[in-house]
Amino acid sequence: MQRRLIDYLLITFKGIAMGAADVVPGVSGGTIAFISGIYEELLESIDKVGLDVFKVWKKEGFKTAWNSINGNFLLALFSGIAISILSLAKIIKWLLHNEPVLLWSFFFGLVLASILYIAKQIKGWSIKVIIAVIVTSVLSYFITLAEPFASPDSSIYLLFCGFIAIIAMILPGVSGAFILLILGAYQTAIDTINNLIEGLSTGNMELFKDALFKFALLALGAIVGLKVFSKALNWMFKHQKNLTLAILTGFMIGSLNKIWPWKEVLKTRVNSEGVEVTLLDKSILPTSYDGDNQIVMALVFIVIGFAAILILESLGRQKNKA
Repeated sequence: MQRRLIDYLLITFKGIAMGAADVVPGVSGGTIAFISGIYEELLESIDKVGLDVFKVWKKEGFKTAWNSINGNFLLALFSGIAISILSLAKIIKWLLHNEPVLLWSFFFGLVLASILYIAKQIKGWSIKVIIAVIVTSVLSYFITLAEPFASPDSSIYLLFCGFIAIIAMILPGVSGAFILLILGAYQTAIDTINNLIEGLSTGNMELFKDALFKFALLALGAIVGLKVFSKALNWMFKHQKNLTLAILTGFMIGSLNKIWPWKEVLKTRVNSEGVEVTLLDKSILPTSYDGDNQIVMALVFIVIGFAAILILESLGRQKNKA
């Protein structure tokens, strides 16, 4: 596929959108990839990355090996993801603490529209497909009710968290950040990114080294998970597409509980910075919310999030027609 520079800039922009989604629990970067029309190409490209690439490099040169894995596409996309995660981590952290209702409202609209979009891709609603939607909806809902584990203390646990989280991040409808939250590693991941930037910008090498070590463990686990799971998911899309889409739709429906904007805190814990944060909460009606429920603005942000998906869908449709 011949692409111009503007095409790769657009792919980088899609990567930025994926990275932004992956930073927030309840939203999947895989969903953004799916609705923006690059999801299956992403899976196929990742699937091509392996030890055979080095054999091609040795025999036919770097350029041939690079093209064989769709290297320009992967570089543009993952550059966007990295830029987004590194730049947005601090902003998202601030919004989660200071404007949670409006932030969750926006992402609730995003996921709601994404459910409709992915469900529309199902060609033929058989009994098997309907059961898959119901079962995964229920499973996903109960996952959102789970109480997070203690924060990770060991290197092996960080590797495991990276492995599991990246699986969720490339799966539409399943949030990698939420999986980290369930595993008790979300705060660690956000702090690691922020400390990495802070240590580098201030020259605090101790802070930087500690953050880099944790980041490397998460990244290594993510690389392994990405390679292992992309092959299985690629096969499912090629051979069981309807069933796969039904499973994704169900997971997204169940995940709506986690990103419902109005919550009641049931349990708290003190994080590594000595700040009290939410450990467990439950969804409640806006009228029962303790504080300003911001109902009007929340509805506005839900509509904005919903509209954002419709716009992305429209852009993807136009691209497919071109």
